[in-house]
Amino acid sequence: MPALETRSIPPNLKLQRNSHPGIIRHKVDEVLEISNHEGRILLAHQNAPLRLSQEMSAEKLHREGICRFMKNFYCGLICLSLLAPAVHAQDRATGGLPPLIDRELIFGNPEIAAAQLSPNGQYIAFLKPWKDTRNVYVKAVGEPFSAARLLTTESKRPVAGYFWTRDSKYILYVKDHDGDENFNVYAVDPSASPGAGADAPPSRDLTGLKGVRVELYEAPKSDPNIVYIGLNDRDKAWHDLYKLTISTGEKTLLRKNTDRVTDWVFDLKGQLRLATRNAENGDTEILRVDADKLTPIYSCSVFETCAPLHFSTDGSHVYMQTNKDANLISLVLFDPATGKTEQVESDPMGKVDLGGALFSEATDELVETWYVHDRVKTYFKDKAFDADNHWLEERYKGKDITVVSRTRDERYWLFTASSDTEPGETVLFDRKTRELKPQYKIREKLPRADLAEMKSIIYKSSDGLGIPAYLTLPVGVPAKNLPTLVVPHGGPWGRDEWSYNPLAQFFANRGYAVLMPNFRASTGYGRKYLDAGNLQWGLLMQDDITWGVKYLVAQGIADPKRVGILGGSYGGYATLAGVAFTPDTYAAAVDICGPSNLITLMESIPPYWEAARKTFAVRMGDVATPDGRALLMAASPLHSTDKIKTPLLVAQGANDPRVNRREAEQIVIALRDRGFPVDYILAPDEGHGFARPVNNLALFMESEKFLAQYLGGRYQEGGSAESVARLKEITVDPKTVVLAKAVDAAAVGLPKPAADLAPATYQYQVTMERGGQTMKMKVSTVITDGGSTWSAVNTMETPQGAASDTATIAKSTLMLEKRSLKQGPVDIELDFAGNKATGKMSMQGQDQAIAVDLGGPIFADAAGGDQVVASLPLAIGYTASYRNFDLLTQKVKLQQLNVAALESITVPAGTFESYRVEVTSADGGADKKTLWVAKDSHKVVKISAVAASMGGAVLTEELTE
Repeated sequence: MPALETRSIPPNLKLQRNSHPGIIRHKVDEVLEISNHEGRILLAHQNAPLRLSQEMSAEKLHREGICRFMKNFYCGLICLSLLAPAVHAQDRATGGLPPLIDRELIFGNPEIAAAQLSPNGQYIAFLKPWKDTRNVYVKAVGEPFSAARLLTTESKRPVAGYFWTRDSKYILYVKDHDGDENFNVYAVDPSASPGAGADAPPSRDLTGLKGVRVELYEAPKSDPNIVYIGLNDRDKAWHDLYKLTISTGEKTLLRKNTDRVTDWVFDLKGQLRLATRNAENGDTEILRVDADKLTPIYSCSVFETCAPLHFSTDGSHVYMQTNKDANLISLVLFDPATGKTEQVESDPMGKVDLGGALFSEATDELVETWYVHDRVKTYFKDKAFDADNHWLEERYKGKDITVVSRTRDERYWLFTASSDTEPGETVLFDRKTRELKPQYKIREKLPRADLAEMKSIIYKSSDGLGIPAYLTLPVGVPAKNLPTLVVPHGGPWGRDEWSYNPLAQFFANRGYAVLMPNFRASTGYGRKYLDAGNLQWGLLMQDDITWGVKYLVAQGIADPKRVGILGGSYGGYATLAGVAFTPDTYAAAVDICGPSNLITLMESIPPYWEAARKTFAVRMGDVATPDGRALLMAASPLHSTDKIKTPLLVAQGANDPRVNRREAEQIVIALRDRGFPVDYILAPDEGHGFARPVNNLALFMESEKFLAQYLGGRYQEGGSAESVARLKEITVDPKTVVLAKAVDAAAVGLPKPAADLAPATYQYQVTMERGGQTMKMKVSTVITDGGSTWSAVNTMETPQGAASDTATIAKSTLMLEKRSLKQGPVDIELDFAGNKATGKMSMQGQDQAIAVDLGGPIFADAAGGDQVVASLPLAIGYTASYRNFDLLTQKVKLQQLNVAALESITVPAGTFESYRVEVTSADGGADKKTLWVAKDSHKVVKISAVAASMGGAVLTEELTE
């Protein structure tokens, strides 16, 4: 299940193969991960359920790959970046505890972080706050950090990942738009100067696509000016293979992916040699790329792991990780010509999976492997690497040495020394002279002497299975009857490790014992342990967490009346399951973006998770079968809210496309109506996870105080004026929460218009606000009589060129019959007939067929859709429901319409007495739209819409004539 990691990894990025020290790879079976990294909580949307793992050390992440960012470039970031220091502190019965550590020192922006040495050894790039947001800077190796130059100017979201090109000419980085999870690749020339009035050199968007996720496959040594990428512009579920020229941004299609390929594998000469495929039954197949076909040469089951890692120097074999017909993942040499494998190494202690492998940047030989037991155990294959690492360990005793980047000739290493109480000290090492040049300490102001030791423990679960875990105890007080906080990791197919962990340190400083269990289904402990979690969500997996609490109580460490649980993503699910299924265990709980309805989670799998669909079914439960559906329903905390009696804090993004707002509000309402304490934070400008620093600061400030109220730990009072004000804005009174009635899709028909359309032309001025930026556009809607039908054409002038949307609408019924959409290289043609949508999407000469069962007619959609709404018998209190068709997801969207009020609205075209018509999702979506329709003329005079699929962008249209 877990992707193999390599140890020389630049900031925030994960390597599965060591093809380039800055390329990220990961398998499709690791999905939503929350990782508290350098003061952020990162919600990385990957391809399996929900993984929460808190920050190890900032630089340890370079090796361990906890962000798991870039193969699909997805860090839909939940950056809990607490940027502003609090002013006051509430110190409750401190006893012998050390002074309260300001949360800014743990979760705020680090002064310097995530440094990378250029391949030519001349420069160091790193992240540093600019306008309170981490951006890329660069300096010469011999210069002080104060002389560094700004390279990127992201003012809202931190740069999530970057790396040097092999020739050191460019730095490539990635970003999405307000958490929409569609990452594009950008390039900046570190030697360029800023333009007139600019703070940094210009960045170029190399991929420049909307609604498309970019995957990075390879940066070949043979040509440093290219990278091989995947684009899902033709088919949202599968990525086609392209060659991207960095200097020009030119993209060349190499392979159309019609074979369910999940990865393309190149040899050391940059030649495409292998591919991996996800079979319909969930198995993984390794394919040889022959001249005219893809030939299967190896496979492993849906319960096993197999993946190519790195070609041998002569190109005849490939190093591969596999546990086919075995318990532990091992390293083998695989012959693509014969399909034979040769064992290289498995864990010498016979206990854990292969953790990772490192290959020389200079020779491409295997130089080390490692395994994660209680701590990392490394086995060196290269005598020089072994000697140098041993020399460093003698000088940094008790710390993990992690090489975060290397020069091409490997003379220079940039490494970090980190531990459970040391976030990381970054040092430049000359291997030839053995000279050490300290660069910086991550979070240098953090009082190391006050940090707590992380210990590994093992306890028995309900069925006797041994559960490994990490326990952090507060400094200065006896480990007796302590308030305790359980923090389940996410995934669930991941694990916690021994390291500096900010959540553990933060709450230990507040006086809590902090337990981080690696429950069954955690990775790294072998297939048997992983498979023990199959179909056990809310069952034995939850027992593993509950029995951890029992263990601490039995040891006298935990006060049984003061135990809390906090988690995000899958950890949020475990939090909700804990209070729903074991209601007497926890005295307080904090759920951050946790799914409460597993059926909804399974049914909302987006197209680009297609490769993981079978994995979900066999490991969680198959939503398509009666037994699987019953299992998922029983494991959903949403259906056991009547048992919850634990004070609960729920944090939710209003635009969350995965864990829908409705799921959070159902729990809030259920607890409110039963008189149990529940606090609710709803950020209107967030999706699945919080990205805005001010929202994150407000959330953590409230979480800390909430837990202190019920568990008796210490907390830090207040914060900056901005964060305090924001907390007030996003805190929702549970009394005001109203749950929209769910609409039965089978009952949704076709609303009956009060009038037909009429020929007309409408002109609108449009403003789109997203990510602190504003875009102005113009839209015209022209409706003409086509005989038996109406023709409606929307034309929009945008900075990217004109876009047109043409609809054919049946007279009288006003249902949609045809739609044609054209924008740039995209051309979509659809027919709606017989309750089906059929047609094709064309882009750059590539066609994708569309065939979807709709369950009913489409209404008030596409061009002229707003005018169709205006044709309904509008009056205060009027309601209607109908179907739209989402082109991006190719799914039906049920809409609920409600006429809420009669208002006077002024727009450029004049002042109108208008009905306010509110249109919201009737099936759990986050989009919402408000129309103002003139009472007398039935003109649509104003439109305001929030598009969750565009990262919560707000669009406003006003009639001009």
